[in-house]
Amino acid sequence: MTALGLMADQFQEGMGSAKDVASQAALAGRNIRATQPSDYSLQRTQTLMSAMFIEYQRAMNAEDKHKDPGPHIQRSYGLANFAHDALVQAAPALAARGCDVKPLL
Repeated sequence: MTALGLMADQFQEGMGSAKDVASQAALAGRNIRATQPSDYSLQRTQTLMSAMFIEYQRAMNAEDKHKDPGPHIQRSYGLANFAHDALVQAAPALAARGCDVKPLL
């Protein structure tokens, strides 16, 4: 997530390419899918974040081809909001089990 954020910032500042950001989004998605959460709320968050990275990758691929990335960006942000809400709701129960998700929020 951090690497993707940095690349996205560089892209917005004109110092990176959409293709590089798309590649980093794909890597972030693969990393998320490689985790194996046992808690339902974390599984749900994993699914949402995986879809978020796919949409963000699609947006950057569209941008690279000089097409409208807007619909993909909107879906990506919507999925991010759903993932955030799922973690916020699950945070107390997860904290009771020793899993602090506050750094992710």
